[in-house]
Amino acid sequence: MTTLLKVNNLRISFCRDDKWQEAVHGVDFEVFEGKTLGIVGESGSGKSVSNLAVMQLLDRRKSRIESDSILLEGKDISHYSDEQMSEVRGKQIAMIFQEPMTSLNPVYKCGFQVMEAFGRQQITDNRQQITVPGLVEGKTEGFGTSTGSVAETSQKLESKKKVLDLFAKVKLPNPEIVFDKYPHELSGGQKQRVMIAMALISNPKVLIADEPTTALDVTVQKEILKLLKELQRENGMGMIFITHDLGVVSEIADDVIVMNKGVIVEKGTTRDILNKPQHPYTKGLIACRPPLDYRLERLPVVKEFLEGKWRDNEQVKSELLITEEARQKQHEILYSQEPILKVQNLRTWYPLRKGVFGRTYAHIKSVDDVSFDVYPGETLGLVGESGCGKTTLGRSILRLVEPTSGNVIFEGRDITKLNNKELREYRKQAQIVFQDPYSSLNPRICIGDSIAEPMMVHGIEKDAKKRRERVCHLLEEVGLEASHYQRYPHEFSGGQRQRICIARALAVNPKLIICDESVSALDVSVQAQVLNLINRLKKEFHFTYIFISHDLSVVRFMSDRVVVMYNGKIQEMNEADALFNNPQNDYTKKLIAAICKV
Repeated sequence: MTTLLKVNNLRISFCRDDKWQEAVHGVDFEVFEGKTLGIVGESGSGKSVSNLAVMQLLDRRKSRIESDSILLEGKDISHYSDEQMSEVRGKQIAMIFQEPMTSLNPVYKCGFQVMEAFGRQQITDNRQQITVPGLVEGKTEGFGTSTGSVAETSQKLESKKKVLDLFAKVKLPNPEIVFDKYPHELSGGQKQRVMIAMALISNPKVLIADEPTTALDVTVQKEILKLLKELQRENGMGMIFITHDLGVVSEIADDVIVMNKGVIVEKGTTRDILNKPQHPYTKGLIACRPPLDYRLERLPVVKEFLEGKWRDNEQVKSELLITEEARQKQHEILYSQEPILKVQNLRTWYPLRKGVFGRTYAHIKSVDDVSFDVYPGETLGLVGESGCGKTTLGRSILRLVEPTSGNVIFEGRDITKLNNKELREYRKQAQIVFQDPYSSLNPRICIGDSIAEPMMVHGIEKDAKKRRERVCHLLEEVGLEASHYQRYPHEFSGGQRQRICIARALAVNPKLIICDESVSALDVSVQAQVLNLINRLKKEFHFTYIFISHDLSVVRFMSDRVVVMYNGKIQEMNEADALFNNPQNDYTKKLIAAICKV
């Protein structure tokens, strides 16, 4: 096998408070032609920063990169200048970043951005300015200002044709239409395909894919993985695939290295790592992913493996397994009650208007004639691809989005008919935990005050001292410390921020909590901790959950029953295990088939 990239003894340090601290400690790895190296580990393990260092994309004022060598096709690029690296990036080694929405410029059309990347590569190759559409005046459409050269016009047309061909190659629907769309007009999967096209514009020898499928639907994830493998076969690329999800690694990687706290704790073939892990950290990463073929009381966490509580997955299964008989008894009690929530023929439509007078000519039917019941103490899973209407349904139940028609009956009251005062009282009983903990918290307010705010709004614990005591108690309930009260959101990790959001939802003693993709962007290890927390709180406080997610393994672990949505309608609804073991609807079968299994 031909070695394309070889990293020897890579060490990375960062400057904090005028002191240098080493974050990556002597990492070695190789990438071979036509092969994929998977790099797995939790956030902060050093997997992404190591590859940014290889690309020399770290801020040199705040970081220090040292290595014995970084060999790209036999040439040591570790001491290359910025000018030299500009010739390497894109042409020889390219990178797909994790979040396509922040990687693409929102004010430029997608076609222009890929053409700009193509134009810059040609400038590097030819050492002469080549005008591409819009580059002269920064426009996003048309051909910009032309110098009148026939050669330049021909070059523009050739550039556009190459981009359109590449859009077709990455299987973007209607490449001509996508070419003229802005990033916000595309779905997450489509934006990621645009990023892949941009990375492949100059046929790089090595492609680094940094969490390219995180937070994507299982079906879109499957398509992206398949696409990357096809492109790799066609171009003979070597690929580095960075992820925290071992299920994804099993689908795409030939070899795997496992990183923890800046060191490689284990390396080997994908089969050996997944089937015969040796290091406790690797065993923990595999075990904390919700299983699909059996049910556990709770998920084991990585820390328990590192502390020696668990030897392997078999021990976990033997001690935490929930039998089918125990689950049936629990459900007999659960469904003998009266429903706490009844959703009846609910519709939430958005009008499409055109013309001078804004005449409505059609509707987007986000939620279309949906009906179901939710029982006290139940967790109802809600799954489907992006755009199926599951988030709109959750928000309609809380009247964060006004339903078009239908009824939402909570404890005998139709909330669609409540006035503002009654609606405020209802929102005390029904809370939501949003998907993104970063944007859910005000960065200017300390987390203690964020949790106390809904208590003040609803008149709970009017005495400031008692309110503070309750906030401290809630922080401890979700696994944080009372001393964290005065800290700000930016001082916490993603998993900790999500715990803060859960504490804020608990502050008003709700009966119903809607979890909207609340663990979708978390590491599997942090995800396991948050899921265990949600289940523990359910038992202690007798909460009822509607759990919205695109991750079917998580939904199965959490749910008593599951509702599958597509195009605003319910396709199938059943007990969770029955639905996964014997799906009746073709769409449900497609979703389950797309799950990446370890």
